[in-house]
Amino acid sequence: MLRPLTLAATLAAGLLPVAALAQTLTVYTAGPGGLADAMAEAFEAETGIRVDVFQGTTGQVMARLEAEESNPQADVVVSASWGSALDLYERGLLMEYVSPNAETVPDFLKHTHYVAQGISALAIAWNTDSGTPRPEDWSDLAAEDFRDLVTMPDPAQSGSAFDLIVGLEAARGEDAWDLLAALADNQMIVPGPNAAALNPVLQGAKAAVFGAVDYISFGRAEQGEPVEVIVPESGTVIAPRPMMILASAANAEAAQAFVDFTLSEAGQTLVADTFLMPARTDIEGRRPGIEALTVIEVDADAASARRDEIIARFNQVTGR
Repeated sequence: MLRPLTLAATLAAGLLPVAALAQTLTVYTAGPGGLADAMAEAFEAETGIRVDVFQGTTGQVMARLEAEESNPQADVVVSASWGSALDLYERGLLMEYVSPNAETVPDFLKHTHYVAQGISALAIAWNTDSGTPRPEDWSDLAAEDFRDLVTMPDPAQSGSAFDLIVGLEAARGEDAWDLLAALADNQMIVPGPNAAALNPVLQGAKAAVFGAVDYISFGRAEQGEPVEVIVPESGTVIAPRPMMILASAANAEAAQAFVDFTLSEAGQTLVADTFLMPARTDIEGRRPGIEALTVIEVDADAASARRDEIIARFNQVTGR
């Protein structure tokens, strides 16, 4: 359900005058929930505008948008899948807006109709107390040492897991599907969205996640959990989190101000605090940045067009 957020914070940003803005803004966002809350609270403290937040997985957010297509409710949407923004744009459902605070966001992370809020990367999340050898590459998780000890997020529910499959296919061709088949033969489980894949590893029931969203694991490691984030040198994909304003937004000026705030120094610091990589290059993150990764380039247009095909093949290969 939508929930109003009313806690105060004292952050500054160059926003439009409060009198010029509608007094309620509706934001649909894929996690992290803590970031959604902090951003909404800080924006409300700055402007007096109440922010109603629906937070869920990318799949849940997109399903809600589809269900409300005849009566749109959201003003701003933040997804964990770049392809979802492309899809909404191509369907004419997004408002054109380029924030002045996007000047230091790299070109590949912004568009006339959407912009990255922050970026994660896909990695192996390994339980250091599992008694298994430290994995270095994706293929290590198909070894006998990891039989029945690996999880993977469901690409139908996790936009980032879908992006990883697309990236591995781009880099390895059919070998990527052979690897997924080998993982399935090694009794890898696909329990659901990102949290469902990570929790058994944190609890010690499983040893590693194939395709963990790295910022979540970085955060849990900081809290003292026995988990290490390992990004294979052979390459991974990044998962920019597109932020967009719906063309149907009832509160367009407030939505633009929210995008501006998210891309302000204060907003990007909140992004960095969650161990996401900030979209702005002039804001320091709390973890290795894109320059430290071997990034697999993905054709987002082609991937979006093949989404149903890729998910169906994943289900077939993994016996789901």
